[in-house]
Amino acid sequence: MAARNGRTVRDLRRGNRTAVLQRLYFDGPLSRFELGPATGLSSGSVSNVVADLIADGLVEEAGSVDSDGGRPRTLLRVAPHSGQMIGVDVGETRVRVELFDLALTELARVERPLTPQGYDVDVITGHIRDGVAEVLTAEQAVPDRLLGVGVGVPGIVEHTPDRGAVVHGQTIGWDAVPLEQLLRSASRLPDGVPYFIDNGAKTLGQAEMWFGAGRGARNAVVVLFGSGVGACLVTPEVEHGRAVEWGHLTVRVRGRRCRCGAPGCLEAYAGAESLLARWREEGGRPPEDTDEETALTAMLAAAYPSEGGTADPVALAVLEETAEYLGAGLSDLINLFQPERILIGGWAGLQLGTRFLPAVRRHAATYALRHPADKVTIDLGRLGPDAVTVGAAILPLADFFASGGRRPEPAAEDRLPAWRTALQERAPH
Repeated sequence: MAARNGRTVRDLRRGNRTAVLQRLYFDGPLSRFELGPATGLSSGSVSNVVADLIADGLVEEAGSVDSDGGRPRTLLRVAPHSGQMIGVDVGETRVRVELFDLALTELARVERPLTPQGYDVDVITGHIRDGVAEVLTAEQAVPDRLLGVGVGVPGIVEHTPDRGAVVHGQTIGWDAVPLEQLLRSASRLPDGVPYFIDNGAKTLGQAEMWFGAGRGARNAVVVLFGSGVGACLVTPEVEHGRAVEWGHLTVRVRGRRCRCGAPGCLEAYAGAESLLARWREEGGRPPEDTDEETALTAMLAAAYPSEGGTADPVALAVLEETAEYLGAGLSDLINLFQPERILIGGWAGLQLGTRFLPAVRRHAATYALRHPADKVTIDLGRLGPDAVTVGAAILPLADFFASGGRRPEPAAEDRLPAWRTALQERAPH
């Protein structure tokens, strides 16, 4: 039966379960008494929903607290063991696969290194499939409780009705790769376990929004600073997040050639790959036959030597120029989106860290409009190198919450008649 606003009784029940689960997840443990004001539900509705969630094994008791003059109040929390998620980070140097419980405690981890030419589609899909299979053999893994697999990838992710998630990754040579379809073929996952594939900057951003430096903000822009740069506008509601190809804004006409093929992109000046290349072109000496993380560490040590050392003027000049390009790029985000916070993450962003941040803030304020610049804070992310995998695992978790904590049921061969389904939806719960 549909209400006047078009919502059915089933929709209302699902919404009530979602409200209680989310409040317990983010603010718990809470008592039934506290859940009323926190969710806006009546005490009767709270009692019914809590009883339902306890019966489903999703909520459990977590001690008690004294009340004013009455019996102690029982505290409730989401049961961490009641569900599991897998997060996958298709990074620049490796594929990381992690298994989490519902509280996002890591239960198992697998990493597969990538060569510089490692973005071969078959290699990546093989690493993901094998990694998922391996973490599901861990001692604490319960495949029947798996809510889904979230995957963070470089590039633009298009969600299509016939092929699922399709990845357009121009900088890594992926042209309309049907990644979801490839992962599902020969999949060893239990039937019905969904994949959630999205841009890596978005998964990083969502992790920071829920559990890191973005928590409590209405919105934030999270920057992923690695070999290249990307950004995502995020809110507490996962479905409203939006990855933007910020690294491919033109910052210099007829400028350096970006790895996407276009001239003058921000990424050609602000990514770690271009930063190290410019150091080399200006006469610097990055260590040979090392990965980018090691080379960037060497560059920082050259520019900012320990006490008594002499700074490499070339390395210092390139870093200072990069800070200005990055600050100017952030000013575009400030002017376009007027966010409350900008958070810088990714391995290169975290490595450059607090030493880099004052100059970036100064340049962002110089290039941005005063009013939005005065209202934004620019800080480092707090979740470290695991943020993309945590954010990828949030994707199935958010879907689980949106469904009221109900797992999708396999389609039955013999469907109930429509009149019987309607009667069931009207029945009191």
